Amino acid sequence: MGELLHHMLERNARKYPALPALRYPPADRTVTWGQLNARANALARRLVQAGVEKDRKVALFIPNRPEFVIAFFAVLKAGGVVVPVNVRLTAGEVAYILENSDSVGIIYDPALEKVAQEAATQSGNQVFMISTGELSDTDSNGDMGIPASLDDTAEILYTSGTTGKPKGVVLTHNAVHSVASMMAYFTRIDFGDRTLLLMPLTHSAPLNLFMLAGVYAGATGVLGDFMPQTMLDYTQNEKATHFFGAPVAYLLASRLPNFDSYDLSSAKYWVYGGAPMAKEAVQLVQAKFPGRLMGVYGLTECGPNGMALFQEEHAAKAGSIGWRGTVNTEIRVVDADGNDVPPGGAGEIIIHSLSNMTGYYKNAEATRETLKDDWVWTGDIARKDEDDYVWILDRKKDVIITGGVNVYPKEVEDVLALHPAVADSAVVGVPHPDWGETVTAVIVAKPGSSPTAEDVKNFCSQRLADFKVPRVVHFVETVPRNASGKILKHVLREHYRAG
Repeated sequence: MGELLHHMLERNARKYPALPALRYPPADRTVTWGQLNARANALARRLVQAGVEKDRKVALFIPNRPEFVIAFFAVLKAGGVVVPVNVRLTAGEVAYILENSDSVGIIYDPALEKVAQEAATQSGNQVFMISTGELSDTDSNGDMGIPASLDDTAEILYTSGTTGKPKGVVLTHNAVHSVASMMAYFTRIDFGDRTLLLMPLTHSAPLNLFMLAGVYAGATGVLGDFMPQTMLDYTQNEKATHFFGAPVAYLLASRLPNFDSYDLSSAKYWVYGGAPMAKEAVQLVQAKFPGRLMGVYGLTECGPNGMALFQEEHAAKAGSIGWRGTVNTEIRVVDADGNDVPPGGAGEIIIHSLSNMTGYYKNAEATRETLKDDWVWTGDIARKDEDDYVWILDRKKDVIITGGVNVYPKEVEDVLALHPAVADSAVVGVPHPDWGETVTAVIVAKPGSSPTAEDVKNFCSQRLADFKVPRVVHFVETVPRNASGKILKHVLREHYRAG
């Protein structure tokens, strides 16, 4: 049985009003459950006065601060729908989300005021604006009690836009609650634990898998912005028990020269997502980080929900995403007609779950393409091995077709990751007049290393079939990624197509 998301907060405020709900170490701030609930009530009343009612959308343009959590629950208490907006977006990008989501208001951090005002002006919507700097510390006791249903929309989360314009994923209270409760169950988040919330809460995994899983369990959320040093500082000083980040977060932290001086013994679970973790990286993380390692796979369109790879499974199956769906979730790997593919065959991952979206907001065509008979077609191409473990080959839209043959960029990237001079890489297909597309590698060299294109090609040719070896190699300072750590391949394709 699900639960309205703001009812989780109200329950905690009744059970332990004086205990910490949030910590924000940069300002040494602590917000208790009672304070969090009361301040959310106060803001909710202000939102109602501004015209927010059932199903009205309100954008949150706030970094990982206590005010984000206050505003999140305030919108829900007022009967509204939360539209989180990535704080790194430009005014034009924010304006697109405001207009596309039909947002009636935007709650923003004072440091983002200029961008928020420009976005509101550019948007075709008439929106009210509330700065978190204006929020009163005056508590308003008494919950709103506005009627709501588990099937009401709680969030519209805009996809990262790795394939073009972001689409608004519509998730109900029931869908999000099923994700939060699942993660609390799988990672044993409990009352008294401390979840480290450094990845942007405007994204589905940090928000629904971790922030709300902590609220579900009564754990304290420790807020901040990710830096490798911050990850280690907060784990040690705040006694964090759970952390979620992309695989690269762990690698960056492990490379800090003072890593071994940190006491990370409070950690129970280190969770990664956004991409599988290669075997070499798994061995490094398990050697350096005490606690249990868990990989999660899922899409925003599924809550995010999908599969998990547990601590004990990494030894034999590192690099895979697991072999079964999580709680209330079913996974299949199918061909274009929806038939299950045999072990070893390539097919598309599809997901059936209580946490699946109801659709893309105001985009019936994209909804029909992705949501078929209650199954989300993920666009991820994968294979199952003889033990039913699933291995992602690539994104459907990222597959390179060169000379009529399919090349999966991830397979090439996995080989490049083995090169001693390569720190990071991305592989894309760039149009070619004869071959259709040519395999193109974009590489970040390790500090102090100077690999050449020929070095890279020779290295790959010893490990890959000839048609998979990059024909073109570019060296760059950074590979573009979104806030979830996913490579922005459409940016690379457009850049090198033009160049």
